[in-house]
Amino acid sequence: MTTSRLPLVSPHHRRVVALGGGHGLAASLTALRLLTDDLTAVVTVADDGGSSGRLREEFDVLPPGDLRMALSALCDDSDWGHTWRDVLQHRFAGDGELQGHALGNLMIVSIWDLLGDTVEGLDLVGRLLGARGRVLPMAGEPLEIVAEIHGHDPDRPDELVEVRGQHRVASSAGVVSSIGIVPTCPEPCHEALRAVRDADWVMLGPGSWFTSVMPHLLVPDLADALVATRARRLLNLNLEVHKGETRDFRAEDHLASLAANAPDLRLDVVLADPSVVPDGASLRAAAAELGAELVVAPVAARGEAGVHDPLRLAAALRDVIA
Repeated sequence: MTTSRLPLVSPHHRRVVALGGGHGLAASLTALRLLTDDLTAVVTVADDGGSSGRLREEFDVLPPGDLRMALSALCDDSDWGHTWRDVLQHRFAGDGELQGHALGNLMIVSIWDLLGDTVEGLDLVGRLLGARGRVLPMAGEPLEIVAEIHGHDPDRPDELVEVRGQHRVASSAGVVSSIGIVPTCPEPCHEALRAVRDADWVMLGPGSWFTSVMPHLLVPDLADALVATRARRLLNLNLEVHKGETRDFRAEDHLASLAANAPDLRLDVVLADPSVVPDGASLRAAAAELGAELVVAPVAARGEAGVHDPLRLAAALRDVIA
């Protein structure tokens, strides 16, 4: 769907930073690009599965997949931009060594190797796409997710097990008790810290809660920037708060988890689709504990469970950040 030919408001110069990874961050960027011409994505670098994991292990680089998806979401709304987006997203089939690799992942790693600079390489790919925004990593080195999970082994459902790696944590059948990263104090991405400090709005979520959203708050320099920034802070809750990594969670539990992992972080707005707010008073009180106003607005795609509609999300965000 060509969304940017249906502008909701004229582009303006509010500086917005969106933090996350995967499909959740791509949904945010697709909506936000309709509202601002000064947009920065700060992307998780903990992926260790699939094409990204293979390239990360072989070349000791940041996993490129989530960065590629964010760049693709920001492509120019033209034949040129769409063509290069499709090139980046193309994934090889077959049974050979290229099987499963996204061409964009290979391109990004190649450019990093040529330039020797991660941020410069991402900026170059952005120029190729005519990207309407900038994409930056949340840290300057790849991270490993470390979680304590109840019931990771189905034969011992009451046992608390340490599980390492984003892919293993995200696919675990257990319940995440705590989350951490290794290294615990990674090399920062200074451009990302500057973008957060200079923003008018920063937006967390949606996305896989423990492996795409929360890791940003575990990078000490980035967490400090999120606390210190003069920007207003918005959390966009997932559409399926009780599934996957957060099975049996309520929306309120997401806010409690955020408070536990980033006790100094205050929010200004919590955005939620009506489908995840069975008790408005309870969620409003939980948001208030973090200093935030609860905004309930329809942002889900019709007929697609767990998927944000870019135009509905943009409409809700327009009313908040305008």
